[in-house]
Amino acid sequence: MIKYWIEHYDKFMVGLVEHLQLTVITVFISIIISLLITLLIRKYKRVQIIVNGIFSGLYSIPSLALFAMLIPFTGLGLETAVIVLVIYNQYILVRTNIAGLDQVDSHIIEAAKGMGMTDFQILYKVQFPLALPIIFGGIRLATISTISIGTIAAGIGAGGLGRLLFEGLRQMNQAKVVGGTILVIILSISIGRIFEIIENNLKKNFGLKS
Repeated sequence: MIKYWIEHYDKFMVGLVEHLQLTVITVFISIIISLLITLLIRKYKRVQIIVNGIFSGLYSIPSLALFAMLIPFTGLGLETAVIVLVIYNQYILVRTNIAGLDQVDSHIIEAAKGMGMTDFQILYKVQFPLALPIIFGGIRLATISTISIGTIAAGIGAGGLGRLLFEGLRQMNQAKVVGGTILVIILSISIGRIFEIIENNLKKNFGLKS
């Protein structure tokens, strides 16, 4: 098995790079969209409940089923995979964004208003910086989720480490399956740990408990 990994390391590296590409693109788009949604609904509790309910319902749909629903419109490949993964990430990101903004002490907000700050200034100078540790925690969870669910996207031609798993299963090649699985685990743990360190540092800087 180790001999196979050494002889075909280039295939594993290609899969790893493709998986990272899928993850980076998905998480970047997910963050932008989630922030826009958060800005639109942050003051409306009823709307938040409706939006969270919609994303919760979408998140409950199995990924393969959601891929199949989109294929007639967006086809096979990276585009469909990114759309589905971005949709899944909204369930995590929008909830944590709102939770982060809501946890800011109301006395701090009132003090900011007393200083003459506008609502927008309070948002980006007070609420957002104080909510950043929680928001970043949501990004960490969304990234790990993208890495994990992204392996299934290989089934619709999106590439990545999942392709090694599917090929290994079809070819009864244990080395491919084990190698691909190990890389997915290492990638998830490594990125999760990096995010966790940054998140904990943010909490220390803002005097919050880890």
